[in-house]
Amino acid sequence: MWLGVNDGLGANPIEFITHFTGTWTLVGLLTTLSITPLRKISGWNWLIRLRRMLGLFAFFYACLHFTTYIWLDQFFDMQMVVKDVIKRPFITVGFLAFVLLIPLALTSTNAMMKRLGGKKWQRLHRLIYAIAVLGVVHYWWLVKKDITQPLIYALVLAVLLGIRLVFKAQIRIPVVMPKHNPE
Repeated sequence: MWLGVNDGLGANPIEFITHFTGTWTLVGLLTTLSITPLRKISGWNWLIRLRRMLGLFAFFYACLHFTTYIWLDQFFDMQMVVKDVIKRPFITVGFLAFVLLIPLALTSTNAMMKRLGGKKWQRLHRLIYAIAVLGVVHYWWLVKKDITQPLIYALVLAVLLGIRLVFKAQIRIPVVMPKHNPE
């Protein structure tokens, strides 16, 4: 808002707003995904209380990103939006990521968690991994020349997913202490 009022959106304000909201969507997704590894590595269990809020933050910016596209870029011409989704792969994967985020946002309440049951809720919310991959692909395919920024997001995502795989692959072998045999 401040940039808009003070003529700080550059020569193409719609593009600036679209990229700004898209960037914050990706930052929100990756920050959300960083909570569990950071909590496990640091032992800071209080971080888990931030995960839902951060996920909803990412969804909020995804909504702003999508709204910017259909309103400011396409002027609510739904035929053009559908053509764009079909014709341009980066928009297709971005749209798919947005659609997959909707059930996560709708089921983010404690009541929905209870209603679905813990295992079903957790299975549904694992969509965040696919959504994050789609978000990075969306950004990567959008960029035409300098892929530095999408590459950074891809590397951060790869590290976050890699850490999860390492945690999942660790086999916990119980340590059996020999009994003391006094002779």
